Amino acid sequence: MFREMRRSRQSLTDQESIILLEEGSSGVLAVAGDDGYPYAVPLSYVYDSGSRAVYFHCALSGHKLDAVHKNPKVSFCVIGQDQVVPEEYTTYYRSVIVFGTVCVIEDQAEKTAAANKLAEKYTPDDTKEQRQKVVEESLSRMHMLKLQIEHMTGKESIELKNLQ
Repeated sequence: MFREMRRSRQSLTDQESIILLEEGSSGVLAVAGDDGYPYAVPLSYVYDSGSRAVYFHCALSGHKLDAVHKNPKVSFCVIGQDQVVPEEYTTYYRSVIVFGTVCVIEDQAEKTAAANKLAEKYTPDDTKEQRQKVVEESLSRMHMLKLQIEHMTGKESIELKNLQ
């Protein structure tokens, strides 16, 4: 169902790809947007290895939410390294793309847990109590979405691959 990577020599292992997902601070979600136009939106996220899913939040209404309701199949890209090397006319890059389906988390306990994971990732120095307080105050004003990963590919530039 999913295409094989054309330059398979440059592929990352699943574990290397997971590390990029875990360490990344932002990614780009691509959905089928309005009138057949793709809609790609940068966002904050958290990867959960236990469920092999990516979680992110969104407003109670908007383009992203409308798009995933119409077609829950999406891709999500995280760039872990992007170093332009002008003298070599190239870029040393490392990235991962996941494909899967997105759903709005309806279960309140699961929604709260996902929001707490997201808050913990982005505010690691805050207290658990403060994070939970902010999450509880925010839950009624947002949705938590879950991207269940069905396929994942990681890739790095040949220059980085050759360094190994």
